[in-house]
Order: sequence, then structure tokens, then C-alpha cells
Amino acid sequence: MPKEHHEAVGLRMLWGGFWSSRIIISANNLGIFDQLTEPRDACTVARAIKADPRATEVLLDALTALRLVKKQHERYSNAPLSAKFLVSGTPHYQGDILRHADNLWQSWSQLDNVVKTGKPVSKVAFDHNAFIMGMHNIASLIAPDVIKAINVQGVEKALDLGGGPGTYAMEMRRQGAASVTHFDLPNTTTIAKKMVKQAGLDDIAFKSGDILQDQLGEGYDLILLSQLIHAFSTEQTLTAFQKVCHALQPGGRIVVQEFPLNPSRTSPTQGALFSVNMLVNTPGGHCYTPQEIRSLLRQAGFVRPTSSMVAGNSLTIAHRPLSRR
Repeated sequence: MPKEHHEAVGLRMLWGGFWSSRIIISANNLGIFDQLTEPRDACTVARAIKADPRATEVLLDALTALRLVKKQHERYSNAPLSAKFLVSGTPHYQGDILRHADNLWQSWSQLDNVVKTGKPVSKVAFDHNAFIMGMHNIASLIAPDVIKAINVQGVEKALDLGGGPGTYAMEMRRQGAASVTHFDLPNTTTIAKKMVKQAGLDDIAFKSGDILQDQLGEGYDLILLSQLIHAFSTEQTLTAFQKVCHALQPGGRIVVQEFPLNPSRTSPTQGALFSVNMLVNTPGGHCYTPQEIRSLLRQAGFVRPTSSMVAGNSLTIAHRPLSRR
């Protein structure tokens, strides 16, 4: 078979990737995985989700081809991966982040114009709850390892800055931080309060506000910024770091968790692609290399910045000086 054929097949796998994405997103939107906790035929599933039987069968066969569903004697059931991650109410549920992916589908479809103009898309219909709960889906899988790596033993006062659903705030409290405050925009804080209440952690404090505009408080031993600065321009990130430095007590730590990106900004693939996501959805956001993060921390007044890899992400830690230089 000609070499060009193999190369073209590889190219087709790249440009055709959206087929698989759309199938999975639509199946999640329709609640198909919740219907397949036990074997069912296509007509039964179609009735349950109020859909066309023929179309449902075609979708179920495609999900089987993607190995998310099993098919036996015209009856379908979840494959182990779907049973673990895509059924509502399961411990490792990831369906919220798929609902958020449907939000992103709309904005990414305008990428041509974004590249031409250099401006993000105009606001489209956006499910804020799916976005925040999707952050919980992702963070819940790695938060124990991240907080363990940070080591919050002996931390008297911690701040989860831009804390989203509160996943890291809760984990800091579980692992021994004496006092934890969650800070985010008001509509996000409302969701985080519900999450914290469900977890039975009634001693986490909450502050609502704009990170770049409002006061963060003061006297913290530790401030965590997890997957936050990629939404900011370089100038905004420096402002945020300066505010954090002021809010920490002397010797206190800042911890910045972000997607890893090498100095050329071309790998890992996830980091390079996520920068496009920020191009589409924010005026100046992008992924940062650990070197860039350390440089900005020094400019903001921090000392001894170090970076490491934890749970697949870049973790950079620095300290406010014991005395102002």
C-alpha cells in the first residue's frame, strides 16, 4: 500500500477527530449512558430518551465502535470506561465536563474568525454550572495527590483563590489545613457552597469577588491558584501574583498549578491545544511555561520559585520574603 495512503489516513484521523467528540458529547447530553447500566435494545433506549429509534441505534452502534458501549444480541450496555466515568452519581463521574465541552463546541466553531481578528468569540449560550461542575469532575481525580505534594500540615490559614467548585479547598481541609477560605465570583461561590455542604465540611469560609479588582484578605500561610492564570493575560497574571504576595504573611507560600508546556510552547499537546481554547474564549489568556511562571513570580516579589510535575500538571511554589528587600 502506498506510503501516501498511510499518511493520508493519519491526517484523516486528525481532521475527523470531531466525529468521535460529537458522538460522545451528544450521547452524554441525551443521557444514554444512564440508560445502559443494564442491557437494553435500541428501541427501549430510544423511548427512554424520547428519540428516534433508528437514529438511536446508529448512535449506539457508533458508541460500540468507540468501545464506550458493548453490544450483544442487539442489546447494548456500558463498557467499563463509561460505567466508571459517564453514569450520573458515580464517584468518578465526568459527565459535567462533557456538558461543558458542548459549550466549547459552539465557541471553537468560530476559530477561523478568532484567528483573523485576534479577538475571542462574542458571548454564546453558556452553562456556568456545567463549567464549574466540570472543573470538579477533573479536580476530584487529582486533588488528593496535589494537596499531598503541597503538604498543608501546619498551615493555619489557606486560601483557594479562584477556587471554582471548592474541590481543592475541601481537600486542603481534609489533609490538615486549620482554616481554609474559598474565593471566587459570586455565581461560582454559590455552587461551591452547595458542594461543601454536601461534603459535610461546614467550617470552610467564603469570600466573593473579582480576583483582579477586590481585596483577597491578608495573613495567609498558603494561597493556591489552580488552573487559574491561563485565563489571564501576562499583565493580569503579574497583577494577581502581586496581590497574592501582599495577602500572604512573610514566608508564606504561593502554589500555582497549570497545564505543563515546554519552552517552545509546542508540547505537551494538551497544553498547546488549551492555549487555543483560551484564544477562543478570553481576550488575553494562554498557557504558561513553568519558566514563565517562575519569572512572573520573581517580578511580583516572590523568592525561591521551584517547579515540579504532580498528577500530570505543572506545580510551581514560591515564597513571600521574610522581609521586604
